[in-house]
Amino acid sequence: MKAIRKYLVGIITIGLSIVVFIVPFVFIFLTAAKTSPDAAYLAFTWPNQWVLWENFAEVMTTRNGMLMRAFVNSTLLTVFSVTLMVILGAMVGYVVQRRASRWNRLVNFLVLAGLIVPPAVVPTIWVMQAIGIFKTLHGMTLINVAFGLAFCVLLFRAFVATIPREIDEAAIIDGAGPIRLFWQVVMPLLRPVMITVIVVQSVTVFNDFTGPLYFLPGEGNVTVQLTLYNFVSQQVNQWNLLFMNVLLITLPPLIAYIFFNRQIVSGMTAGAVKG
Repeated sequence: MKAIRKYLVGIITIGLSIVVFIVPFVFIFLTAAKTSPDAAYLAFTWPNQWVLWENFAEVMTTRNGMLMRAFVNSTLLTVFSVTLMVILGAMVGYVVQRRASRWNRLVNFLVLAGLIVPPAVVPTIWVMQAIGIFKTLHGMTLINVAFGLAFCVLLFRAFVATIPREIDEAAIIDGAGPIRLFWQVVMPLLRPVMITVIVVQSVTVFNDFTGPLYFLPGEGNVTVQLTLYNFVSQQVNQWNLLFMNVLLITLPPLIAYIFFNRQIVSGMTAGAVKG
């Protein structure tokens, strides 16, 4: 009886996953392959005429290849932002977990505040304008780091709790200083949670819409999510090109998740029992 229940639960779970995740993706793909009049119906139907390649070519060449420039900007933002998150998050998480200090409560409060308190857009723009980083990629990089660092610190701290202290003590006895201890001993052990942080935060930064909209205006600074405006207006909506654009900017995060989903789960649950 229990085996039958598990079998039914598995079938229901797979069915729900198909409905929630696969069906919308198939709808996006079919709409992206239709002509503009056919796509205007927004119906879940087979295309009367397949123009997938034509739509792809038109999306890639719209506004002098804006999508390619957007991919470059989004990639640069993602690489630099995630790199800083990993380095700073690992350092803070290790120190907070390993070293008892009177500052730990304050650090923990600030980390939780970073997860709970919503960002203030207008004051942030004022600060960015005052220090000259508004409408710049490095300014947007710092914004991404500020918004995502709290989550990274929690993950690294939980994972560091699973690493025996004896490893640190053995390295210190062998003559390793604090910097060498962290980079050569501890950092390699953080590989599972590093992969989790890299994939999760890469998808978050790459798919961010409101951040670049507020803090990175300008056609030269466009990111992939903002290119959706190319095919939407008050008068005309080019649904086939819009869905083709959605398909193109969805593939990189989807591929990353497919290849690293096991590492993501293991990194997220590493500190769930201990620490």
